[in-house]
Formats: sequence, C-alpha cells, structure tokens
Amino acid sequence: MGNASDQGPGDTGETEEFEPRLGASDSVLWDIEKDPVLRSTITAVALLDRAPDWPRLRRRLEHGSHQVPRLRQRVVVPPLRAGAPRWVDDHRFDLDYHLRRVRVPEDLASGDDPLRAALDLAQPLAMAPFDRARPLWEFTVVEGLPGGRAALVQKVHHTVTDGVGGIRLALMLVDGEPEAPEPEAFAPRPVAPPPGALGLVAGSLVETAAGTTRNVARLPAAAVAGARGLARRPVGAVRDAARLGGSVARLVRPVTEPCSPLMRERGLARHLEAFEVPFEGLRAAGHAVDGHANDAFLAAVVGGLADYHRHHDVSLRELRFTMPINVRHEGDPMGGNRFVPARFAVPAYVRDPRARMAVVGRVARDWRDEPSLALTEPIAAALDRLPVSVTTALFGGMLKGVDAVVTNVPGVPVRHFLAGAEVVREWAFAPPSGAALSVALLSHVGMGCVGLTIDTASVPDPDVLAACLRRSFDETVAVGGA
Repeated sequence: MGNASDQGPGDTGETEEFEPRLGASDSVLWDIEKDPVLRSTITAVALLDRAPDWPRLRRRLEHGSHQVPRLRQRVVVPPLRAGAPRWVDDHRFDLDYHLRRVRVPEDLASGDDPLRAALDLAQPLAMAPFDRARPLWEFTVVEGLPGGRAALVQKVHHTVTDGVGGIRLALMLVDGEPEAPEPEAFAPRPVAPPPGALGLVAGSLVETAAGTTRNVARLPAAAVAGARGLARRPVGAVRDAARLGGSVARLVRPVTEPCSPLMRERGLARHLEAFEVPFEGLRAAGHAVDGHANDAFLAAVVGGLADYHRHHDVSLRELRFTMPINVRHEGDPMGGNRFVPARFAVPAYVRDPRARMAVVGRVARDWRDEPSLALTEPIAAALDRLPVSVTTALFGGMLKGVDAVVTNVPGVPVRHFLAGAEVVREWAFAPPSGAALSVALLSHVGMGCVGLTIDTASVPDPDVLAACLRRSFDETVAVGGA
C-alpha cells in the first residue's frame, strides 16, 4: 500500500479538486447497493483521551467542508440513467446533521473498557444506510466513556473516498499539538446552481464520453503496442496476449460459492471487534521470511480463520480473499477510489506460522502482478452500462463468494490531536461487501490496529472468531522475535 501519512497532521489551507462524476468503479459501488448486503460503508473509530472541544471541532469541520467540496455534495442520477451519476452541491447542507455528539448510556459508562463501549455504540451507526439525499458522511462524538475517554465514530461512503484517501481527509482535521492555532479565516466556497434535468443529462453524457476515452487510454501498453510487438516478435506478442486474456478471465471469473463450509450465510447485522499488535512486530515477522508486514498480516488472518474452523471441528482447505491494492499516486485528489480489487484463494491448511507467511505472501504478490488489474476501471465501465439489477446480481454473486475482505492502510505515524483531545488509537472497519467479514489493519503511532467487521449471519459467535484471530496475530508476531 502507498503511504498516505508522509504529510504530518494539520490543515493544508488548500482546496482539494474532485471529478464531477462518479468513476466507473464508484458508480458500480453505488448501484449494487440495491442489495443492502453489498453496502459500501467505511467506519472508523478513534479513541480519544478526553472529549474534544466541541465549538472548536465544529469550526474545524465547517472549514474542512469548504476545503473538501465532496463533504458538501450529494450524488444525483440523471433521468433514465442517461449517463453516470454526478456529484452536485447540496443547497440544504446542514453541518449539524453530519456532525453529532452523544453520551453513552449509564450501563456502558460504568464499565472498564472504553473501546468496547465505543464499538457497541458504533455498531448501529455502521449498519444504518446513508440518506442518499445528503452528502455521504457522518461523524459522531461519543462522550462519557469509561475512564473519562471519548471517541469519534467516522462513517463515510466508499464513493466519497477509499481508506488511503480517508487518512488524508483525517490529516486535515487533526493537529500535531493539543493547542495548535486554528485555521485562518476563509472565504466559503461558492455553491453551484443546481443542474436542471436537461443539463444533468447533457453533462453526464459528455463526462461519460470523456471517461470512456480515458478508460481506453488506460489499456495496457502491451495492448496499445500489440501490432508493433506482433511484427517484431510474433511468438512473444501472442504469449503476452494469452497471458492478459487468462488474467482477465481470472479477474472476472464468476465464483459464487465461498470456500468456507462454515461461514456461508449472509445478512445485514454487523458486529465490530478490535485489538492491536505491535506494527514493528508484524514487519519483523514478514522480514523473517524475506517478505513484508502485509505478508504477516494476511498469514495471521488465514491462521485465525483456520483456528476458528478447527474450533467448530470443520475441515478447511482454502479461503478466498478480496484485497484492495492501492494505486493512489502523489498528487491524486483524496476523493473517489484509487484501488483495484484482487480476488484470490489462499491455502488454509498450513499450520506453521513461518511457512504460512511464505505461502500466503507469495500468492498475494503474484496477484499484485496480474496484468488484468490495470483493466479494472474499463471492465467496471462496461459492467456499469448494464441494467442495475443485472450488475447487482452479477457482482453480488461474485462478492458473496468471498470469505473475507482484507485491507492494510497506512495511518498517521506521529501523535496527533483532535480539537485538543489526543487520538490514542484508531481502528478502521472496512465494509464486508458480501463477504463473511472484513479485517482492516491500520497503523497508528507504532501499533497495528486490527478492526473486524463481522456478518453475524455468517459468524454467530464473533467473540470466538476475534479470539482466534488475536491468537494468530500474536503467534505471527512471535516469528519476528517480538
């Protein structure tokens, strides 16, 4: 994954630029929510040492919402779906709808685990669908947690940004010190007039045509230079074309059944679990097998899921993962998605953690080199032209055949503060998007914060699964000597 946190905390003072239309992948994410199991809600929970200064936080969000236009925009779909959905300014934008604060009930406040109390409150927020007539984000400050702690529950739709872009967004809202000066006065961003139906259709058609041109331009160089390659080295060119064709077939292969014989049901209820491990321990474990921290992360997830199946006396040979691969570059706007989804099976029968890291890491690295990943956006553009019900059924079948979504996002490496309150830890909770669960690793000031979003129709005992995963992470970290 690329590092989103090279820039330190604090306001940049610059306004981010965004595309006016949803990209093809974002448009597909928007459409397939016709099936609520496939909702694309990203949730994050930041544990704070105390409640933030509310007026100061509100001023910061007001300022940030003008810097990041997407926070004041909503999605509109052209009449008769004549073109891609577009972002338009919300003339009824109400910051107090998007930024809220609550106090935990007495039974949660009297406990001794502030994180568990915050997660219990965050779960129903994460499950609730967005109001599609408004901008697609909600922040909730949770006060009164045990030990005087507080939390910020951040909920953002995946069409607004991906995990790495979300970290860049968070950097605009936090400071490197508790009493940092507030942002300078700013001129509010002007609100564009609402487009009429005809203008909406015309604009979307023009932008869709431009997007199609861009997608054609994104075709791999091997395809563009195919004629020259065929003339110079016919055997090699044919081999490259065959490799690309096989890679595309693997990318879109309609596998509709999960590998797990245990985690097969899909529902709407979500349970959140979280724990932490030393991030340097994961890095050292990966290095012990000539790999990386991501290899250790993936192997720990495989080991924990295999343990969970053994707990239930169920045999497991392999698991199917979806892993977003970051393609965000320096200078890309924070909005939208800059990732390509790799979907692959990994062996689950390797019990030795060192051997498991080597095997799983090799599979993941092979998938990173699949040539078809460069075609994800053009393929999504083609699928987005199908009727929504067809796209939903096609993608739903593929996504529900995945056992787990796994994602590794680089977080903020230094201490930072939100309106005077220190961000002690932060966990990300990725959408399962049809899988039985998602596992998100977010690095935070030297720690690896692991967030689990569990579909309880698939996993009726989420505490058991969380314990299995925690043991597997500890076992994996031990390989590196931590």
